[in-house]
Amino acid sequence: MDLENIRQILEKDEDEAVSDVLSTVEERYGEVPYILNFMKDMPELLIPKVMYDNSIMREFERLDPETIELICVGVASALRCDHCLKMHIRVARRLGLTREQIFDAILIGGALSNASVLAEGTRALDDEGNGNSPSCDSDCDSCNITGSDR
Repeated sequence: MDLENIRQILEKDEDEAVSDVLSTVEERYGEVPYILNFMKDMPELLIPKVMYDNSIMREFERLDPETIELICVGVASALRCDHCLKMHIRVARRLGLTREQIFDAILIGGALSNASVLAEGTRALDDEGNGNSPSCDSDCDSCNITGSDR
């Protein structure tokens, strides 16, 4: 969606703009994701979201659609978003990606998710073991939520 398409959409009445935006999404994915369908009666949210998402994921010419979809699969796996993951797997299959390619993306997402857990957990363990907790000042409401002194 280029700037001219965006300008044309913004000049339409809300119902027509929503219809055009959802048609564009369905053309790309082969379906309309649940969250966008949910937002169809909220054009003030739907249209900017789709335009933003499109700007990020669909306008890059440095990445092909298959690579973008594999990234989406990996990220959805790492975030543990079942609905997003299933939709992006369907889209990846429509693009001709193999089960093995999709599984590799899931493995990469899992490895990064695991690394994130280990990075946070081991740092917290080191901080607690070295007497460096809490990591912020004594007036921090988040650290002192129980009201007890540390």
